[in-house]
Amino acid sequence: MATFALIHGGAHGGWCWEEVVPELEARGHTAVAPDLPIEDESAGALAWAETVVAALPPGADDLVVVGHSLGGMVVPVVATLVPVRHLVFLGAMVPMPGMTYAEYLATQDAISFSSEAGGEAWDPEEPRPEPAAAGGAVISWSAARAGFYQDLPEEVARRAWERLRPQAMTVFSEPCPIDTWPEVPATYVLMTEDRAVNQAWSRRVATERLGAAVIELPGGHSPFYSRPAELAETLDRIAAG
Repeated sequence: MATFALIHGGAHGGWCWEEVVPELEARGHTAVAPDLPIEDESAGALAWAETVVAALPPGADDLVVVGHSLGGMVVPVVATLVPVRHLVFLGAMVPMPGMTYAEYLATQDAISFSSEAGGEAWDPEEPRPEPAAAGGAVISWSAARAGFYQDLPEEVARRAWERLRPQAMTVFSEPCPIDTWPEVPATYVLMTEDRAVNQAWSRRVATERLGAAVIELPGGHSPFYSRPAELAETLDRIAAG
């Protein structure tokens, strides 16, 4: 069975995988979900990847690396540090070797964090938002609800929002720490109602850049809470080839 390295997205933590980990373990897999040092302005994608590698159990093999959202910036970097069997981008950003991500985004329609449900927009290219008044969150409740959690029960969405963390923008401004893309098979999993990452861009980058299979799941940007069993089943199928 596989070892899954589950990489959270921007402003989140390993806690966001709390319902997926037991689902994967029930299917016989091992899963780790570390907290990345996202608050540290000096920690870029390489430091994030090293955090993931340090969390792996001794002797871990048959490794599948899953990056959600901003965590996609780390996925190929991990594959340059340890042997990886498969890369999974879950509604994720995909870095470009040799470029800063800010430069890459300037050429792409990658980010569409909009106010479709009346919430405030948050553009990850902008400086880090100020903390909201409640919960210590770095994104307002209305923005998080509209962009990240529109299909979750309110109590689940609020519990997630209250745990959001400050997010440094270093991974956007630094050059990608790898020069060439690792020769590892990849799959892109997109959510058909994702309001944070444009689905047309996801399909294009998956096919044109990664040569990856595309799997579509219903719902919004946070399937680890909206459909953890279905997400785990999808990851299990990917691991099985």
